[in-house]
Amino acid sequence: MSKGSLRAIVAIAIITLATSCENAGEKSQRDPTTETANEEPPPLLSRTRPMMSTVFRIQVDAPPPNAEAVIRSAFEEIERLENVLSEWRDDSDVSKINASAGKRQVNVGDDTLRVIDAGIDVSMWSRGAFDLSWAALWGLYDFRPESVKIPSEAQIKPRLALIDYKKIKVSKKYHTVYLRKRGMAIGTGGIAKGYALDQAGAILRGGGVENYMIFGGGQVQVHGVRDGRPWRVGIQHPRNPNEYFAALESTGASFSTSGDYEHAVFDGAGQRWHHIIDPQTGRPATESLSVTVMTAEGIYADALSTAAFVLGPEKALKMFRRIAYPAEAVIVGADCKVYMTPKAKKRIRFNADLIDGRLPGCTRR
Repeated sequence: MSKGSLRAIVAIAIITLATSCENAGEKSQRDPTTETANEEPPPLLSRTRPMMSTVFRIQVDAPPPNAEAVIRSAFEEIERLENVLSEWRDDSDVSKINASAGKRQVNVGDDTLRVIDAGIDVSMWSRGAFDLSWAALWGLYDFRPESVKIPSEAQIKPRLALIDYKKIKVSKKYHTVYLRKRGMAIGTGGIAKGYALDQAGAILRGGGVENYMIFGGGQVQVHGVRDGRPWRVGIQHPRNPNEYFAALESTGASFSTSGDYEHAVFDGAGQRWHHIIDPQTGRPATESLSVTVMTAEGIYADALSTAAFVLGPEKALKMFRRIAYPAEAVIVGADCKVYMTPKAKKRIRFNADLIDGRLPGCTRR
């Protein structure tokens, strides 16, 4: 597909990558945009609100009369979830769990149980490439240009002993969570935003808003249509921030992209250090440049994109074949080759032809 024809897409929501040092792959990107080929479609009703350390945007096509009130309710739900799931609030369920690690079990609400349960699912599916207990590494890295901090192996080693999702004990019957070792910590930053999109989307649909796009922290959820046509979600080129090398189309799905290209720093040897950490080594994963995952639920999209990024293309594709949960993926490997699950191959529309299966303009560094 030519660059001009890609720009002819009726609506394109942009996914790029994230900011913080998290195995959970927390992401903060540019806003979605809309473009048309010939005639401008009706404007979207668009509202934004800062929450969960990012900005959430809800855009509605052909909004019903009550759309403003329904959007407010959706934002209020995201805010409620932030209060429950934030690692930065001392009174949240997650902070209480971490503070009680190795000491006692903690009573939690339904939302926390759901998020932790999904996190453990992906931890198991990926065989630890994604690990909900990655947060034992908190504080070791700093990727801000003015205060870069890269830990030594001696600093990492004792923290790795605290990363083990199998030591997260959950009782659905009694609504309790217990981390079995002192010093353990769970981090829900990446997966919680996906859950927030799911819950906000349910409120929109329940209020009669059928055609919408929700954008938050690098995840996009779409439902219905934009000007009578499916939404198309663009995937950023991992080495060119102004280029989107492909697009996926849907009338109802969640998308998440994990990549090594934003908020990365280079050492004196030219090695790239980025925020997607392999929880089994404590170092940035090196087998992938970019992974985009498409699922029915946002709660799984982000965690699976991180897991696939850490695994690398071949192991990631094996994971997607092995698990029962339906998910599609587009992976740019460290060799710049594009790997895809079978259904993604049928959905994807490339902006430029691949060269021997590799992305044009792509380099490992």
